[in-house]
Amino acid sequence: MVKRDLITRHPFGLQGDEPDILSEGEFGAVLSRAGVGKTALLVQLALNAMLRDKNVLHISLNDPVDKITLWYKELFHHLSQRHAALPASQLWNSLLPHRFIMTFKIAAFSVPKLRERLADLTEQDIFHPDMVIIDGLRFDESIRECLVELKTLAAEQSLHVWFSVHTHRHEESPSGVFPSSLRNIQDLFDVALQLQPDGTDIRIQPLKGPAHVVSGLSQLALDASSMLIK
Repeated sequence: MVKRDLITRHPFGLQGDEPDILSEGEFGAVLSRAGVGKTALLVQLALNAMLRDKNVLHISLNDPVDKITLWYKELFHHLSQRHAALPASQLWNSLLPHRFIMTFKIAAFSVPKLRERLADLTEQDIFHPDMVIIDGLRFDESIRECLVELKTLAAEQSLHVWFSVHTHRHEESPSGVFPSSLRNIQDLFDVALQLQPDGTDIRIQPLKGPAHVVSGLSQLALDASSMLIK
């Protein structure tokens, strides 16, 4: 009952039992300056998937496993306090098999290495992801080749991928427009969400996506104090 309550009453529960925001082989991006809430939004996307029995592989290129684990624990705690009337500790334990955290040094990350580590997980029947989060990838001039390889891997493995994308104040664009440094790769993304601080909220501004996704997500924001979606 707590699980169903969290699914249906959480803002991303607007999709209910409909497919994920992304389909197999698709890319999504969360863009913002440092410290605005990219990881918080990605973790809540992951929690919503886990509540629907989807497996999430969270790849961090910056933070250690314990820090990522803390993000999940704290956001799930706040989420369950806000939306569920019953204790959710048992539900939390039931969600953990649906998440696997993997870390890389930024310089050591490559698609062949990811492919190898994925094979280790799947061939030994340890973990089979439906959704992948890549948090901390450096979007420089050479990133397109890496993304094209990742797109192929996502299609082969029947999964979708969300990325955090660090932007800078000097490259800010008008509302609803990709930053200039990313326009050469925007064709590879199916959904893109920009986080914009606005008083006590952090607005979620869709930059790209199907009409029904843009319409639904444009009504959402992060609470700047709890980092929960509302």
